Amino acid sequence: MPKMKSKRSAKKRFKITGKSKIKFYHAFHSHLAGSKNAKKKRKLRRPSYMKKQDAKKIIKLLDV
Repeated sequence: MPKMKSKRSAKKRFKITGKSKIKFYHAFHSHLAGSKNAKKKRKLRRPSYMKKQDAKKIIKLLDV
């Protein structure tokens, strides 16, 4: 059986930290930002971390 390939789209969107958390960046920040207030745009700039339940699915996609 051949080696499993990781999903390339997931590999570009998610990173695994040293403590095995899944880090990702928020959507809805790149355009149509005029209608969003400054606090919302500031929060969207920062990365977030997946919850454990969702991280299991992402790890399968990354083939770790």
